Order: sequence, then structure tokens, then C-alpha cells
Amino acid sequence: MMTKVGFLPEETSSFVGRRAELARLDTALTTRRMTTLIGPGGVGKTRLAVRAARAAADRYPDGAWWADLSPLYDDALLLPTVSDAVGLADHTLRMPVEALCEWLSDKNLLLVLDSAEHLRGPCSHLLAELITTSPGLTVLVTSRQPLGTRGEHVVRIQPLPVDGAPDALQLFEDRLRAGDPRAGLDAPGDRAAAADICRRLEGIPLAIELAAAGIGRHTVAQLATRIGTRFDAPVDAEDLTASRLDLLADDSLWPRRHRTLRTTIGWSHELCTPLERLLWARLTLLRTDFDEEVAREVCTGGPLTPQEVDRALQGLVAQSVVQRDGTRYRMLDTLREYGRMWLRELGEERAAADRHARSFLGLARRAHDGWTGPDQVSWYHTIADTHLDLCAALDHLLAHDVAGAQEMAGRVGFFWACCGHLSEARGYAQRALDAGPVEGPHRTRLQWVLGVAALLQGDFATAEKYGALCTAIALYDHDDEGMLGATYLSGLTQLMNGEPAAALEAAERVLRMTETAPSDGASPEPRTTAADTSEAAGGSDADFDSDPAPVESAHRLRCRLITVFALTALGRLTESGRAAATLRRSCELGGEYWTRSYADYQLALIALLQGRPEDSATHARAMLAGKYRLRDSFGIALGLDILAAAIAAQGAGAQAARVYGTGHAYWRMVGHPQRGTPELGAVRETCELQARAAVGDAAYQRAFESGQADNAEVGLAAALHSGLQL
Repeated sequence: MMTKVGFLPEETSSFVGRRAELARLDTALTTRRMTTLIGPGGVGKTRLAVRAARAAADRYPDGAWWADLSPLYDDALLLPTVSDAVGLADHTLRMPVEALCEWLSDKNLLLVLDSAEHLRGPCSHLLAELITTSPGLTVLVTSRQPLGTRGEHVVRIQPLPVDGAPDALQLFEDRLRAGDPRAGLDAPGDRAAAADICRRLEGIPLAIELAAAGIGRHTVAQLATRIGTRFDAPVDAEDLTASRLDLLADDSLWPRRHRTLRTTIGWSHELCTPLERLLWARLTLLRTDFDEEVAREVCTGGPLTPQEVDRALQGLVAQSVVQRDGTRYRMLDTLREYGRMWLRELGEERAAADRHARSFLGLARRAHDGWTGPDQVSWYHTIADTHLDLCAALDHLLAHDVAGAQEMAGRVGFFWACCGHLSEARGYAQRALDAGPVEGPHRTRLQWVLGVAALLQGDFATAEKYGALCTAIALYDHDDEGMLGATYLSGLTQLMNGEPAAALEAAERVLRMTETAPSDGASPEPRTTAADTSEAAGGSDADFDSDPAPVESAHRLRCRLITVFALTALGRLTESGRAAATLRRSCELGGEYWTRSYADYQLALIALLQGRPEDSATHARAMLAGKYRLRDSFGIALGLDILAAAIAAQGAGAQAARVYGTGHAYWRMVGHPQRGTPELGAVRETCELQARAAVGDAAYQRAFESGQADNAEVGLAAALHSGLQL
């Protein structure tokens, strides 16, 4: 859910009690830079942190932001996860910690790190650096143990009181009614039995919720009797009523003093059917929220048919082992740990990891195939939202199936580059190449990913190197897709280096080389080149109309984009406008947004250079709308610059300055000063001078600083508003 500024998880169930703890946390957040909320698993640390952060959020101009660390299986993804959480999509070659420190250095925000106990050392080191370099940063951490960071203030959370306070009983009743609105504690003796259950469970919220979920199979009185029998029994190897997992539990995760929660989870585990237990174990491989289709892909096998997965999943939801939010599901970290123990006991760890990796390799294939199509935006978001699972799958494949890893790293690399995960895109592509021999399209894709990531990081020499390598390999392999991709990479590098004529010549040559008749019998694609485009002077957008081309591959569309950029850079604006309009319609045919947005960007630049600022602003807003749907921060930064220029050219100096300020915030988000092809620099400079002349330097500076200080999404929404304030 979006707070006024920032992001905090949605609360999907009632919050009970904790007034004293909330007051202590509020004081701590007001007076301390770093607070760690500690307590055993299942005691309610996460819910309390969400509630406390939401109550305090308005005190932080730059918002309250949440990072869930529970899915991280080692510290390699700690920095990317925290960077994602605070909106940083760094595109530079800097060390990630340096970029994060700089991003937060002038921010006044609250950062919440949830479930840090398994990364205590790395979290402590990271937070020590962030707190030192970011004077406006306040940190709230949840963990089972203190991190040991200097200046850490520890708040210990106890279970809900069970004697003389109604909180535990209220939680039991709330969860009972959540499972069945007709349920209650109205029968004689029910309230006393429920109170006895809460006492037996020592007021631990997760234990109480699991017990309440068992009411569907027992009355409250029967449940109290069963729990009493179980908790009164000694836990030893001879005790047949004890769960086998109670005896297998790792004391580092499940110390004996937490016997109540461990025993309650074990009791819930025993209430599950054998197939529900098996699904519980197999679901623990998933690091992120999932839907039913993913559950079937990852967990089907042996006695768990796809239909049985669906049935068992609903059974786990009914018992509160899995939480459902709409069509998405997730498992609490404490319950995931228990399931992992069962997975080890079954000897299924390797087989489950193999299924998980195959599933996400399949997802990468489908996403790659669906890039140029009506589901592009959906695929883009899916790849972004499943980032941790994709990384886990890649790590497993690198160890056990190098060919699969090489294919997967190549197929997700462009998505990751667009999502802002440049370090991961480059790192995994390099690891995949280093892991063993690779031939054909997979090799070309990996080298292309390395080149694109380097280009977006401003490393033009490396981009040029990999562009040449991709070209040579694709020619050797007779790989048309590889040739188009290599030409896009080399052409964009040439454009950034001020060589538009070379980029144009290469792009047109490769487009001709790879042109083929469509397999469905449609007429061949009409080429748009400098040689066959008219040279009519001036013109409006209506002059750029022509018949749209059939749906094309992503690489072909991107290669055509190079011709548009190059023609604009060469000053051949009418040709460029026609090519951009034709390209845009080709993208529309397949529902493609990424390239279409850059076609809109070029149409905005062309209109501005031709003295049509109103048309320019219209195209710029279309570009921004597309880039926002794709969460492409780099593209948004470029679009805001051209929109500000178009607004300035219409005489609205203060509004232009504010949009420039928002653009600057996005440039900071990607870690670069203003970028773009060289000809854009002169346009920016001219339009900034126009804006300053219209309102004066002082008013311009005030408006610019206001836009820069806005939350980025708030500023973008204001920029997209069509009204012009003259």
C-alpha cells in the first residue's frame, strides 16, 4: 500500500492490543536513530513494526519504506533489496553501498528492515555505514536477536498477556470469526475454554492464530482438551504424541525455551493431511508471493498432482499455514522454517530445488517470448516481482545445470537492465559465461546482456567491445536475432559517442540483411530508410502517417529505433518523424510499450526542434505514461527532461522548472547526471534559458527545488497533468 510517501505492507487482518509497545516504539522512533524490535518467532514483531511505522510515517518528509529480508537466503542480495525498497535503481559502476549511502545522504526517511536475524552481521555493517552517512535516516529493524550495531536501541516484545487482559482472547475470537463469520464463543464454556487455550499457548500470537484455525475440525472445548493433553506431555524420543519435527528441530532456530510455538506448529502440522504436509514442505522453496499456477509448477510431482496441489493449498489456507491476499499467497517465515525441516527429513531438498529452478527457467522463456506482445507490461512486472526467486533459480542452475543457467541469464538480462538490476544482470551474465562453454544464441544473448548493462552504466568502452563480439558471433552462427541485437547495442553506443552516421548505416544494412517475408502470408514489412523517405520540409504529426507494419520481434523494433535516433541526430527531422511514427504503430500492433515509449520520445524531440512545443509536450507525456507502466526510471528521467523543455518553449517558466526538478530527482534515482544522446544537451540548455528568462532566476530556482524535493511519483503525476500554467 502507498502511504503519503513511501511503501508499507497492507494490513489484512485485525490488530489487537499492544498499546504500551506502540507507545514505546513511538518514543524510540522519535528519539533514536536505530531501534531493533526483538522477540521469538511468532510473537508479532512484523505486525507491530507495520503499525508503528504507519503511525510515524507522516513525520518523515521522504516517507516510510519497508524491506522484507526473510526471503534472502544469503547476504548477496541484501544491498539490492534495500536499494529497491527505498527507490534506488542505480545505473552506475559505483560500489552498491556507495550509491545507497549517497542516495540516502540528504533524505529524511524511516527505513524498516523486517526479519533480519539470519543476516545480523551484514545488516549491522550496512546500517553502521548508512546511519553514519545519512543524518536524516531513522531505522527500525525486526529480529529475533539484537544486531549489535553501535547505537542500537533494543525493544523487547513479549507475547500477549493472558491473565487479567483480554488481548489474547480477543485475537483468538477475531481469527475464529475471520475463518467463519458465523463462529463465535457463544456456547456454554467456550469462552473459558478459549481462555485456557490462550494460557496454554502463552499468548504467542502465531500459536493462537494456528489454534483458532483448527476450530473447523474441533469444538473449542475439544481443542482445549487436545492442546492441554499435548502440552502436558513430556517431549522426548519415547513420546509418541510429539511431532517428529519437534525432535529434529535445530536448536539454533527452535531453542527449547520456544517449545510452545514449536509444539503448536507441530500440532498444526499433524492436523494436515499427508499431501498438505508435502505441499507445505515444497512451498518453502518460493521466496516471494506466488499464485496457484506457480504453486502447481513448483510443487507438482509424485502423489501431488496439479489438482491435489490446488486442493492442498486451500487446506493450508484454511489452517492459516498459508496466507491468501486475493489471488496471491505467502507463507510466514516461521512456518517456512518448519516446512524446510520437513523437506530435509523427506530427503527432497535437491528435487524440490530442481523443480523450482525449472519452473523459473520456464517463466524466463515465456517472458522472453512474450516481450513483443500484449502482455509485455505484465511480463515486465512479473520479472521484477519474482526477482529473488529468479536469482535463487539461477544460483541453483549455475551449480547443477550450466546450460540452463546460461539460457536463463540471457533471457532475463534485458528485463533486469530495464528494471534497474544492472549489477545482477551483468554479474549473472558473466558468471554464466565463465561457467562453461556456450554456443549459438545463448552465447550471443549473454554477451549482449553484458554490453547493454555496461552501456546503461556509462561504460561505453565495454559496450563497444561486446557489440563487436556479438556481431561477429551472430554472423558466424547465422543468427538474425543476434545480428539485430548486436546492431542495437553497437548503434546506441555510437550514438552516445556522437557517431550517428555510422549507427544509421549499420542499422539500415542489418535491417535489409535480416528482412524476411512473414510466415502468415502477409506482405513483407515496409522498410523505413533514409533512401526511400521523402524530404518534405517542416510538417506536423499528420505528415508522418503511413501504413503500419506487421508485428515484429523485439530486436527488430529496437534496431529500427536506432535509425530514428540517428536521423534525428543528423538533423533529418522529417525522415526521423516518419520513421518514428511508423515504428510507433508497429509497436502498437503487438502491444509493445518499451520501444514505443522511445518512439514517443523521439517524436517529442522532433516536434520541439521543429517549433511545435504543444505537440512535443503531448508526445512527451505519452512517453512518460508508457515508461511509468514499465517502472523504467531511466526512461522517465529522459521523458521529464524533454517535457520540461516543451513546457519552457511555451513560456511557462516556473512549471518547466518544477518538471526539471522532478527529472533531476529521477536522474539521482538512477545515479547519473542528466544523460541522453549528445544533441539533447543543447536542447536542454536552450530551454532552461527560456524558462529562466520567463520567470527570473530566483523564481526558477524556487520551482526547481520544489520539484526536486517532491516525492518522485508525486512530481511525475503533476508533470503528466495536461493543464499549462502560464
